[in-house]
Amino acid sequence: MKIICIGRNYAAHIEELKNEIPDEPVVFMKPDTSLLKDGDSFYIPDYSNDVHHEIEIVVKINKNGKCIQEKFAHKYYDEITVGVDFTARDIQSKLKEKGLPWLKAKGFDGAAPIGKFINKEQVRDLNETEFKLTVNGELRQQGNTSLMLHNIDKLISYVSQIMTLKTGDLIFTGTPAGVAAVKAGDVLEGSLENYSLLKFNVL
Repeated sequence: MKIICIGRNYAAHIEELKNEIPDEPVVFMKPDTSLLKDGDSFYIPDYSNDVHHEIEIVVKINKNGKCIQEKFAHKYYDEITVGVDFTARDIQSKLKEKGLPWLKAKGFDGAAPIGKFINKEQVRDLNETEFKLTVNGELRQQGNTSLMLHNIDKLISYVSQIMTLKTGDLIFTGTPAGVAAVKAGDVLEGSLENYSLLKFNVL
């Protein structure tokens, strides 16, 4: 099982971090030890003082595929949920300055919490789907898939040109604006449309 992540897929988030809009999807990965199931507590890594939440829609690949045409990409997933791409922003900034990989900032244990999956048929329109993150009951991030620079089907097709997608692989599809640091004692809850799918504590 691979955890495949897409960076810089929402213009407002690109702007808030003062990054450039990429010509094509930005792809990176997290190890399977980053996976954190719904309800399990998240522990802030002791080497960072600035870990940010990034709420994202996550799709689960349902069959193997390579070089998938975009028009057929919808056949390669049935289930979706929300997840959080935790990022040690202080570490990431230092690595980016030196042109080094982001693994230490993105790939630590528990850095990829995911919620309960629902069938994509339960969502009215995957190209216009709302999702959000609350922290301690207050709205922190809110997004809509209509604002993606590259939609879900295009992402699946693009990634499959690079690597074979296998059953059970997860694709984190990018975060909207509003990322911010978490602290011990916070309670994060992620939802998609009217479905509350993810809730956990920060320790």
